[in-house]
Parts: sequence; structure tokens; C-alpha cells
Amino acid sequence: MPEPAAPRPGRRRLIWIGALALTAVAALVLWRALHRPAPLQFQTASVDRGAVVARVTATGVLSAVTTVQVGSQVSGRIARLLADWNDTVKKGALIAEIDPALFEANVEQGKANVLAGEGQLKQAEANLLAARRVYDRDRPLRASNLIAQQDLDTAETNLQAAEAAVIAARGQLAQAKAQLSQAQVNLTYTKILSPIDGTVVSRSVDVGQTVAASLQAPTIFTIAGDLRKMQVDTSVAEADVGKLAAGMDATFAVDAFPDERFKGVIRQIRNAPQTQQNVVTYDAVIDVQNPDLKLRPGMTANVTVVYADRENVLRVPNAALRFRPPPEMLPAGGGRSTGGNRGGAQGATRGGSRTSTPATGGAPPATTRTVWVLRDQHPGPVQVTAGVSDGTLSEIASGPLQEGDQVITGVETGARPATPSAPPGGPARRPF
Repeated sequence: MPEPAAPRPGRRRLIWIGALALTAVAALVLWRALHRPAPLQFQTASVDRGAVVARVTATGVLSAVTTVQVGSQVSGRIARLLADWNDTVKKGALIAEIDPALFEANVEQGKANVLAGEGQLKQAEANLLAARRVYDRDRPLRASNLIAQQDLDTAETNLQAAEAAVIAARGQLAQAKAQLSQAQVNLTYTKILSPIDGTVVSRSVDVGQTVAASLQAPTIFTIAGDLRKMQVDTSVAEADVGKLAAGMDATFAVDAFPDERFKGVIRQIRNAPQTQQNVVTYDAVIDVQNPDLKLRPGMTANVTVVYADRENVLRVPNAALRFRPPPEMLPAGGGRSTGGNRGGAQGATRGGSRTSTPATGGAPPATTRTVWVLRDQHPGPVQVTAGVSDGTLSEIASGPLQEGDQVITGVETGARPATPSAPPGGPARRPF
């Protein structure tokens, strides 16, 4: 049999080149497969329907509607105390007395000065009568040229001096009466009366203690008005003060009764700012009824004010409104997103018949936001109008969203390892 012919050198070279090319292509495909980024892993949440309650929380202090610090207008030693802590007092009731001995002596001295002044006035009036008589007698005598002109001038001067003395005596008498009146008023100030109906919440002195009213009236009692009507002075941050208004309902809790909620109504929001550590707050005054006298002045109140309450509305997590897509989610060149367009059209058809509850009260105006919706594993942007928020969930006032849609709240990106890991206990595997 004839032997097969050996392959020519040119054909052998082509075979080797083809084998190397196939090997290079396989290596390239394998390398690209091993270094291809892992697919995006989306974190999603479902659009549901429910209530969104927007609240403002703040801390305040309970106090009586009217609180009066009762002091002393005169200095002296406390002789009697007729009221004590937690006593209920009536307006005009005697609650304390300062030793009146010194003030009674001043009154008696004032009376004596008045009597002396009256006597000086009568004496001055008598001198005036005598001087007038002399002048009236000398004037016709001078007309008859029976006395010298100097005698008439002297009589006239004496008359004018007597009239001035009467005026001075009257002034001294009025001054003595004023001093007597002042002494009598100071004597009445030794009896300290309650200025209002209320409850004594503090007493600052004891019997025998001396109070000095030189520069300002020393405080003896602090009396709170009717404790059945109280108020909470709440410090509201400037970011939240625009959401509140007079007449809104408020609830609060105190540490003494942690399981009980008390109700109140905002009476006013005061315009005076209070700045502490560069934080500006405003005082929202809340009226509170306290029929059982459970609440006490000075208690710390944790206040909650509901400024918007939406029932049965579409809602999404706030994380979906804050989500910003990574660059690999955006179409090349800023073009359109197929999934987003399809999702928007479908959502517009389904959501067109839904009506949203209009914002009322202190709710902030709705704002247009962008959320990313995952439909058929394709993410796409959707324009919605966000309403009120409770800090976790936000109302969707309008937009092409439907209950059950999956909104993207986050995304995880990663890459596959460059080479497959070796099995435990064995040598590393070559890529090819």
C-alpha cells in the first residue's frame, strides 16, 4: 500500500496559527467573564396605603397661668406668718405681718407734727391780723399828714411779712400731714395680704427673720393662681415653628405619669426668640386643664403636636425619596430609560383615577420628587408629588405610583473575583 503523504510545512503553520487564535479568543472570553461586574442588587420597598401622621415634638415646663411673687415694701422683722406651703389663700387675706412697733411710733410722731403745724399756722394768722390792723390804721393818718411816710412803709412791710408767714405755716402743716400719711401707709404695709386667689407654692422667710426693702422688695411668698388651669411653655425649634398655629390640639406626658396622656390647646406662639448654644427656639404656650390637680408647677412635659393627619393615602419610605442612582444605572449619554418610560406610562394609567387629600392646617406644601421604581427587573425614574411626612414614611399626593409598586431605597454594587478560588486543600486552578 502506498504511504500517506506528509503535510506540507505551510499547512502545518496554518493549523498552529488557528489553534493559537482559538486559545486567545477563549482566554479573552474567560477573562471578560471573570472580570465582568456583578449585577446591581437593589434594595426595594413596597408602596402601600395607610395613615401618615406628621408631628412636632418639643419639651416644655408646666406652670400656673398666673404666678405672683409676694414681697414686702417696708423693712422690718417678720412677726407672724399666717400661710405656709400648699395653703390655699383668698385675695385680700392676711398671710404675714411685720413688727409694726416702729411704724406705729412714726405715725404718732406724724400726728404730733401736724398738731404743731396747726399751732404755727394759727399764730401766723394772728400776726397777720395784727399787721393788717396797723396798716389799715396808719394809711388814713398818713393821708392826713399826721404820721411820717416811713411809719406807713414799715406797717406795709410788716403786713407783707405776716402774709408770707401764714403761707409758710400752711406749707409746713401740709408737709406734716404728708409725712403722717406716709407713716400710716407704711404701717398698713406691715400687714401683707394675698393679691390673688391661689395656692402658696413657696415660702422664703421664717418668723423672726428681718427683711430689707432697700433696693427691691424681698420675696416672702410665691403664690400660683388656680392650679386647675395651667400652661406649658414649650420650646419649639425654628424649623418647626412654621408648622404650628394657635388653636391646634396638643398632647403631652410627664415623668410622674408616664402611661397617661394629657391634652391641651396652643394659645399663642410668642415672637420673642430664645437662643441657647446657637439654637433658636420660640415659646409655644399651651393651655391645659388640670381638674384632678395631678399636674404640678415645674414638671417637664414632652409635648407632641399633630399638624397633619392623612388617612388611607399612598406612602413610600423616605429612603426612596432620598435615593440617588449610581452612574451605572443611568443610560449612556443621558438618554432615556426603557424601564422608566414604561413604568411611568403604566403608572399614569393606573394612578389617574386616584384623588389625593389636599394639605390643610400647618402641613407644608407638597413638593415634586423623583423615585426609582423597579418593574420587570428594570429600574426607572418616576416623578411624584410628596406630601406630609412622619419622619419615616411620606405621603404621595399625586404621581404615577400604584399600591404594590417596588420603589428602590438603595443599591449594592460589587465585582466578581479575577480568578476562581481554589478548592479547600487543593492546588489553585489555572484559568486555562
